[in-house]
Amino acid sequence: MIITFKDNGNGIDSEIQSKIFDPFFTTKPINKGTGLGLAISHQIIEKHQGNIQLKSQLGYGT
Repeated sequence: MIITFKDNGNGIDSEIQSKIFDPFFTTKPINKGTGLGLAISHQIIEKHQGNIQLKSQLGYGT
């Protein structure tokens, strides 16, 4: 089964794409976010033998 999510944002800069599944990584100001959502999602999906990937291009969304 494949589940795909798309957004209509500006995309994610290639310099930070490798960090988005890291625990506590956030682009928000200090005390405005914990950065745990994607890290926890990544752990749960891999624990169930799944795979989560990021495809993003600036100007076209994620």
